[in-house]
Amino acid sequence: MSRNAVILVDKASGITSFDCLGRIKRNVNKKTGHCGTLDKFAHGLMVVLSGSYTHLVPAFMGLDKTYEAVIEFGKMTDTLDPEGEVIETGDIPSADVVRQMVEKLVGEQMQVPPAYSAIHVNGVRSYQLARSGDDMVELKARKIIIHHAQLISYEAPYLKVRLEVSKGTYIRSYARDIGHMCNSCAYVKELYRTKIGPFSIEDSIAFDDVDAMKNLPDGELLIRRLPGTVELEMDSTEAFKAANGYVMPSIKSRLKEMDARFAILKRDQKTVCIYSVSEGKILCQVRDGE
Repeated sequence: MSRNAVILVDKASGITSFDCLGRIKRNVNKKTGHCGTLDKFAHGLMVVLSGSYTHLVPAFMGLDKTYEAVIEFGKMTDTLDPEGEVIETGDIPSADVVRQMVEKLVGEQMQVPPAYSAIHVNGVRSYQLARSGDDMVELKARKIIIHHAQLISYEAPYLKVRLEVSKGTYIRSYARDIGHMCNSCAYVKELYRTKIGPFSIEDSIAFDDVDAMKNLPDGELLIRRLPGTVELEMDSTEAFKAANGYVMPSIKSRLKEMDARFAILKRDQKTVCIYSVSEGKILCQVRDGE
């Protein structure tokens, strides 16, 4: 079995993202890539691409994400999640203070990633340095956006919040920061990812549902849901060029007029390739059975 597919997976807590990929590789296609992992303790939506569609990973990686998090105040772990060791304790903030800080911590922010993250530091993963006891791990703050923050409930010491965030945002760092803003400390106790761009957890399949993996919907139907995606029919010359990795100026001009971000380029209603307008290059050439 070897298919091009876009797979919306509901990862369970307690298993790694790598475990999810392993099941998909066995049941869908060995050529498989994810569009953003989830920590082992977290659960919820992952987008996985297989076959030719793996070339589209950069397009999916840039999508905004929505989470529901349970944040515990009064303690902070070294990993900023429930699997780490407590390294700091503090007072429990009042409901008014928590509400004010949730409202304040919205918009463009400079956020320092957790030490236990997959970011490279001099060619080594940050979490590898942290696990080795290297106290000199210093990660640079990065620009992120918290588009929306909704306080669902606060039953001290637990805050439940829904966050819509940009690419590169760490909810564990959000917990650390809001804890300190409340003159306390905090970590993420539970984390649930419910949306990635236009894709929702309601559309996903269980990570271990082999039958569903064998009956996946047409991946192109999901690709069409990417923001700014259009379909464009080409003539024979344009299609030949596109199939060989070159998009003619005539196509680029038409896409510019359409204000497209991604284009599904077709000939006789059959997809030849998927083109990233913003990056100015073909991301994916679809071939059956790849």
